[in-house]
Amino acid sequence: MTPSEQSLATAARPLTGTEPLFIVLNTGSGRGDAQVLQDTIRRILDEAGRRYDLMSVDDPSRLTDVARQAVKRAQDEQGVVIAAGGDGTLNAVAATVLGQGVPFGILPQGTFNYFGRTYGISQETEVALRGFLKGRIQPVQVGLLNGRPFLVNASLGLYPQLLEDREAYKQRYGRRRWVALWSGLVTLMREPRQLSLQLEFEGKARSLRSPTLVVGNNKLQLEHVGIDNEELDHNRLVAMAARPVGTLALYGLLLRGLLSRLGEAEHVISFAFDTMTVRVRGRRRVKVAMDGEISWMDTPLEFKVADDRLPLVVPTDAEYQDRS
Repeated sequence: MTPSEQSLATAARPLTGTEPLFIVLNTGSGRGDAQVLQDTIRRILDEAGRRYDLMSVDDPSRLTDVARQAVKRAQDEQGVVIAAGGDGTLNAVAATVLGQGVPFGILPQGTFNYFGRTYGISQETEVALRGFLKGRIQPVQVGLLNGRPFLVNASLGLYPQLLEDREAYKQRYGRRRWVALWSGLVTLMREPRQLSLQLEFEGKARSLRSPTLVVGNNKLQLEHVGIDNEELDHNRLVAMAARPVGTLALYGLLLRGLLSRLGEAEHVISFAFDTMTVRVRGRRRVKVAMDGEISWMDTPLEFKVADDRLPLVVPTDAEYQDRS
């Protein structure tokens, strides 16, 4: 059975426009004021006459449990699960929805919104929600790292450190894109550690020393840094790594990424794969980032494409599509 056939076997039912909505809202996540977000959701859904339950989460440790409750209710009541929050929130709820035959919507609140923008879903809550109400289901590819789903990317080495430092700067200076850029410049001033990696993919083994390894699953993000993204259309993931270089060269790579020319850099390696095993010499556990969330994971690491597709609700009306 092909991935597409497996997706159909667990596909969400078609939308009727009358389904109850179970909205998992992380009140500690994203850009704006949680009360404003909730008020906007209530106003639009009340106007539309839709039945909904706003399931607010103020403790991140409860997010997965609340998402499971939402999935169970959506299964029992022929409803839809919606995640409202930053990238980590979308990831956690999507991981719970995946393979359960329940339609999935998002109200993205993250800084860059790569996942939402790829499918035309706006960061503006009112636009995104009105687009959802006139939406259709699109099956979306999901990546797995040691069995855990990721929507945009998963990484180890320097990239998780960049994300960790970026979050610290955002807590201090606010969730602005220039803050993310400045924190990256500061992080690269420190000499990055080099990882000794053993990669196994498509029947081949390759040794690599690199400060970081990033596996991408998002066409928009790959396009923005200048890496070929066409392989994502063929049920594959794209790996990117930098050869060992000094701080000045890392600044050059960052600049190329900003100019969408990273794929042209001689110090950058990229390739596509279906499944890849990564061993890290001298490390039983490594710090990884999955859609911006940092955690520790046992090695070896296995990256692959999930058999199931995520039944994402995307806007069909051009008025509500994000074209940025």
